[in-house]
Amino acid sequence: MRAWVVRAGEHGEREQGALASGVLGVGWDRLAGELADTTTRDDIKALVAAAYPDEGSYTVGNWTGQLHRFVHQILPGDLVVLPLRSGRLAVGRVTGDYEYRAGVALGTRHSRRVDWIVTDIERQQVQSDLLDSMGSLLTVFELSRFGAAERVAALAEGEPDPGRPDADDFAATLTEPAKLYEEVRLRDADEPLTLSIRDFLAVWGAQRRYPAVTEQIGGDLADWGLVTVPPFTEGTLDSQIAVLAGGAEPDESGSSAMSRLHDSTGLPAAVRNAAAHAAGHLPGEEAEAGTIAYRVSNLDSANRMPECVRVGDSLDSAMTVMVYRGYSQLPVLDADGRLRGVVSWESIGRARMADAGADLQAATVRAQEADRSDDLLDWIEAIQRSGYVLVRDHDHKVCGLITASDLTAQFGTRVRPFVLVEEIEQRLRRVVDRCVPLDRIRAVVPKSHAGKVQSAAGLTFGAYGHLLKTAENWSALGWGIDQQRFLEALEECRKFRNSLMHFSPDPITDEQLLPAQGLLELLRSVDPQS
Repeated sequence: MRAWVVRAGEHGEREQGALASGVLGVGWDRLAGELADTTTRDDIKALVAAAYPDEGSYTVGNWTGQLHRFVHQILPGDLVVLPLRSGRLAVGRVTGDYEYRAGVALGTRHSRRVDWIVTDIERQQVQSDLLDSMGSLLTVFELSRFGAAERVAALAEGEPDPGRPDADDFAATLTEPAKLYEEVRLRDADEPLTLSIRDFLAVWGAQRRYPAVTEQIGGDLADWGLVTVPPFTEGTLDSQIAVLAGGAEPDESGSSAMSRLHDSTGLPAAVRNAAAHAAGHLPGEEAEAGTIAYRVSNLDSANRMPECVRVGDSLDSAMTVMVYRGYSQLPVLDADGRLRGVVSWESIGRARMADAGADLQAATVRAQEADRSDDLLDWIEAIQRSGYVLVRDHDHKVCGLITASDLTAQFGTRVRPFVLVEEIEQRLRRVVDRCVPLDRIRAVVPKSHAGKVQSAAGLTFGAYGHLLKTAENWSALGWGIDQQRFLEALEECRKFRNSLMHFSPDPITDEQLLPAQGLLELLRSVDPQS
């Protein structure tokens, strides 16, 4: 059994129909019925490209992946989660194969039948890591991490989310920096404290790596002589790091804690490799390693070992994996896990044109390889050009693969909060300009700037709260909602908006988006003409 998320439209506009009819539908209406006859990703890709000729190859590839999942990978018996506009979740069990229903409403023709088990799960019942996994902007995607399928099944049965099967109960006891420091101090260097970056940030009461947060944590670590390996500024929130006394004196053998960490057993390979890399740093390099940026390692796929073939494998083996998994290419690794090239359908075709009996070695071509510490922005052009880039760790072993679809998901997720806030501001401007006289708008602006304000566009986001506190201005709107609750929602959204202005490599979760989403739905309801 697997668990999936299928959205009912970009803004949930099809959710009521889906719940009432027991049928989940997706868009892509230009594809009229042909998907039932497809068997591979390439079949679907050809149809998508023909139906949407103005779209680029990356969009076509992304859409192909979603449709392939919906048509072929979702199976009867699987669980499906439908996020609702109310902020709640519905969970159902898939009861039928893919079917195309001609003549029904647009957006519901490509469909799967679903038996809804529960339709009112509060988000508070779901732990943050599972909610984060549901935050993708894709219409169709699998919940495959942290025991998601079993946890969704528990929610469907009315039980609370049992949490990650690998949840670090001990990390939850580190409720303040002093406790973390004390725990590191009491541990031997060959058994360092390891925890996820998410749990590490929580010690400081933080959820994302804003510059102010990382500066504070970096200062505290320096004051205590602690170091994280790899740097806590690299990797995703679920990446593992070790915290150790980096400034401690050498042991009897003359080795530092950093050097000994590489030989520790039971630690993630990424931690051991990073320790070996860090131990060889020259003075001054540490500061650059802690710089906040969009690192290659900030993408999940850069930290997920890709499927591969090894030097000496048969070409038939590579082709079998590519067809079965729907891949366009596979990395070719040596016995030590280092990259020797890549095999793709294009390279196979070229090799077989030259020699019908060409083997894997003949079809292997050179591939680009990024270090997980590289700036992601430096690799965007290369990924767009070739469609992918392999990722190596500090030990120069392959540890991930980034595709153009990964970039689309990464930056699409980051754009979404700004779009929500922009629509909120536009709606506020329009209704205020329509209902509140200019002299009263200028009254909430400092006198030195009031003359320059010609409309609500001259107001800051925070000024709307001051403007609408006034009974006269609030009455002018004619809204039949509670003023105090609206102002509280506006203030919460203002804080959320301000947080967006501070750079962080970590994505905004669906839970963190709730203030903006809730306020926008409220504005759409009370003033639809805006």
